[in-house]
Amino acid sequence: MTDWKPQPYRRAAEELGVSEAVLEAAIAASEAVVAVHTSLPPILTLGHLSHLSGVSYHDLRSFVSRDEPDPYKVFRVRKRPQPDGRLRFRVICVPDARLGDAQRWIARQVLVHGRPHSASTAFAPKARLIDAVRPHCGSRWLIKIDVRRFFESISEISVYKVFRGLGYQPLVSLELARLCTRVGPNTWLTRTQRWWRRAPLHASTIRNYALPRLGHLPQGAPTSPMLANLVMREADIELSKIAKSYGLTFTRYADDLTFSTTKPKFDRAAAGSLIQQVYQVLGRFGLEPNLAKTQVVPPRARKIVLGLLADRDAPCLTREFKNKMRMHLHYLEHEDIGPVRHAQHRGFSAVAGLRNHLLGLAAYASQIEPVYGAEIKTRLMAVPWPIIY
Repeated sequence: MTDWKPQPYRRAAEELGVSEAVLEAAIAASEAVVAVHTSLPPILTLGHLSHLSGVSYHDLRSFVSRDEPDPYKVFRVRKRPQPDGRLRFRVICVPDARLGDAQRWIARQVLVHGRPHSASTAFAPKARLIDAVRPHCGSRWLIKIDVRRFFESISEISVYKVFRGLGYQPLVSLELARLCTRVGPNTWLTRTQRWWRRAPLHASTIRNYALPRLGHLPQGAPTSPMLANLVMREADIELSKIAKSYGLTFTRYADDLTFSTTKPKFDRAAAGSLIQQVYQVLGRFGLEPNLAKTQVVPPRARKIVLGLLADRDAPCLTREFKNKMRMHLHYLEHEDIGPVRHAQHRGFSAVAGLRNHLLGLAAYASQIEPVYGAEIKTRLMAVPWPIIY
C-alpha cells in the first residue's frame, strides 16, 4: 500500500464537487494518521474501511453493532493438566471468513506500524522464540510470572485507545476496536464493574453502537497478538523501570514475564519485593497474575525459559524434548511397529497428523539447535510413511 498524499484527494474532490469544508476535514483526519507513521492508511469512515479492506459495509456495520449471530466459532483446546490432575482448557475464538478478512487487513496495514515496547518479544513480524530466551541465558537468578487469561483481560476501551494513539478519529477508533474485540459469555471475569460501560462513548448517539457490555480481545483473532503488545506498552515501560531498579533484565513473551540477573548481589528477599511490585503494576492495568505459576529460580537450579534451557550461553532444547523425539523415532523406525501403529497408539486419527506434528517439532528444533534439527528431519523423511496418509 502506497503512502498517503493529499494531492490526489484534492484533485478527486474537485472532480466530484466535494465541498471545501468536507475536503479539509478529511485531509486533517488523514494527516493526523500519517503524522504517527507515514505508512499508516487513513481511514475516514466505516464505508472507507469497506472500500480499503474489500469487506462489505453491511457486514462491517453488523460486526461493529455486535449483531447476532456471534461471528466467531468457539472451541476449547486442552492444556497441560493442573498438578492435582484437573483438566485445563484454552478457549479459542476463530472469526468467520468476512470478519477474518477485515481483521487481517487491519493487522497487515495498520497494526504492523505500531510500536510495541522493546521488552516485548512475541508477535512481531521477525520475532523468534530463541531471541526471547537469549537475554536470560547464563543468569544466576530467574523470576517467572504468568498473566492469567491474558487476552480476555484486555478490554475494548484499551483497544480503542491504541487506535486513537495511531491517529484515528474517535468514531473510527471505536469501530476498529469493535471489529477486533468480542463480547463473550458472562463469566466471573466479565461480571465486574470494569466490563460494564459507566458512561456513553463518543459514538453512543448511534443507537446500534450503544451497548452495555465491553468486549475483549479474542484469542484466535489475527489482530489480537499485535493489539495485546500495543496495549501493554505502558505496562512494559513500568515493568522495565522496576527491573532496572533491581539490576534485572526484563522481557515479556505474550503473557509470560521473565526477569533475570547475572549479578551475585541479589537474594530471595529482593525477588519477593520485585514480585509484589510487578503484581501491583499488573493490577493497575487490569491484569491478574497466575499465582500458582510464579517461580523464583535461584543460582545452580535448572533454568527453563519458554520451554528452552537457559543455563548456558545460548538457548538449548530440553532433555525432555529430545527424549520425546527419540521415543517417536524409535517406534517409527521399529520394523514391528512403524508409523501406522504408532499413530494409532498415540491417538492420531490419521498418520498424516502424526507426520505433520513431528515435522513441526523438527522445524522448531532446527531454530534452536540447527544440527540436531536437521538430523531429526532427515530421519523423519526416511521413515516408510504410507503413500496415502
